[in-house]
Amino acid sequence: MFVYEKKLQYPVKVKNTNPKLASVIISQYGGPDGELGASLRYLSQRFSMPYPELKGLLTDIGTEELGHLEMIGALVHQLTRNLTEEQIRSAGFDTYFVDRTAGVYPTSASGFPYSAASMACKGDLIADLTEDLAADGAMA
Repeated sequence: MFVYEKKLQYPVKVKNTNPKLASVIISQYGGPDGELGASLRYLSQRFSMPYPELKGLLTDIGTEELGHLEMIGALVHQLTRNLTEEQIRSAGFDTYFVDRTAGVYPTSASGFPYSAASMACKGDLIADLTEDLAADGAMA
C-alpha cells in the first residue's frame, strides 16, 4: 500500500527551543486547516471520486499530507523538548503543558483539539474539490 522511508524528506533540525513559536505552529499540525485534516480530507474524499485518475491523485495528495504532518510534528517536538519551568511559563505554554507536557497533540493554536467536524466530505465532486481548495488556500 504505502512505502515508508524512516527519514524525513526535508530533515527538521531545530537547535533552540521556542515554546511560543511551537504554540503557533501547532495549528499547522492539528488546526482546522492543518496537515492532519488535509490528509484525512483527501484520503476520505477519494472513495467517492468518479474518475480513477483523480481518485489516484487524491490518494497521492493525502499521502503527501501525512509526510507534512510528520515534518510539522518533528518541528513542534524540537521546539518544545527539554523546556525549563521558566520557559514554559514565560512563553504562555503552560496551559498546553499541563495536559500534554511536551507531547505533540493535534490542536489549534487557540487550544481547540482537532475535530473531523472541521472538514467536509460530501461525496459531491464540486463540493469536495472546493473544500480542498479552500483548506489549502488557508494554509498558504
